[in-house]
Amino acid sequence: MSIMQRILNPWLRAVEKRRMKTGTPAQLRRALAGQSRMFFHAPRGTVYAQETYDDVPCQAVTPRGASEERVLFYIHGGAFVFGSPSTHSAMVASLAQRIGARGVMPKYRLAPEAPFPAAPDDVRAAWEGLLRSGVTPESIVVGGDSAGGALAFGLVASLRAEGAPMPGAVFGFSPLTDLTHSGESFRTNAEADVVLPAESADKLGALFLRGASPETPSVSPLFGDFEGAPPAWITVGDTEVLLDDGRRLAEKLRSQGVDTTLQVERDLPHVWPIFHNVLPEGRQTLDALAQWIRQRQNWVV
Repeated sequence: MSIMQRILNPWLRAVEKRRMKTGTPAQLRRALAGQSRMFFHAPRGTVYAQETYDDVPCQAVTPRGASEERVLFYIHGGAFVFGSPSTHSAMVASLAQRIGARGVMPKYRLAPEAPFPAAPDDVRAAWEGLLRSGVTPESIVVGGDSAGGALAFGLVASLRAEGAPMPGAVFGFSPLTDLTHSGESFRTNAEADVVLPAESADKLGALFLRGASPETPSVSPLFGDFEGAPPAWITVGDTEVLLDDGRRLAEKLRSQGVDTTLQVERDLPHVWPIFHNVLPEGRQTLDALAQWIRQRQNWVV
């Protein structure tokens, strides 16, 4: 455990977990936006651009040396109510640099202003628009964190159900995979998790679902079918309430014949790679994922 991890965990518990318990969507949005500007920084030379795919605004990040033919299609987290491509762009640029790709991040609509199915609809539209722009599906790696992980694996589940072209690989950082919150870790890790308050999960989920079924595969991929899906990589911390979300999805993927890698890390906070600028463990996870992507995609950097 690094010194920064020892410092970060207590701070997250004292500040972020408390905010997650009591904060309004507007407060959560302002807090993460401010923190990202102050603490999260992309590699030097990264080029930012605004692009639109099928009427969905997207942020593109292109690190030095990136190939135009490789795309990291990344879906940000934030419980479907906060976060944006801008808050996650530094992490995405850092991963994109490691794999020699450009990043494309859809700015999907957020709840409660735009509840289900706005988010998965926007992600699917951006995906289709990206393909129509000339990018081949097998040259795209899809990923996301937390609720963005739900949308990433949900996109793959939807594509698979329709027999549509699928990406070359899919991954998730601390992915939310079950909006019924039935995983045992929601109870056993409720105190240990330094970021997510288990008691707030249903409230935030209700803002997004607005009466829709929490078992819908496009947002609860644990209930999807993945036979024939591309290789998958998942990481989650052993003290997270979402531990079983990651483990159970990995088990399901493997049971359906999907090449699946699961990395459970010790005592790391929710979506720790976002702290890559200050947290050595965050950089190590990005390195491990990048190596996995390069091997699965046969990409040389």
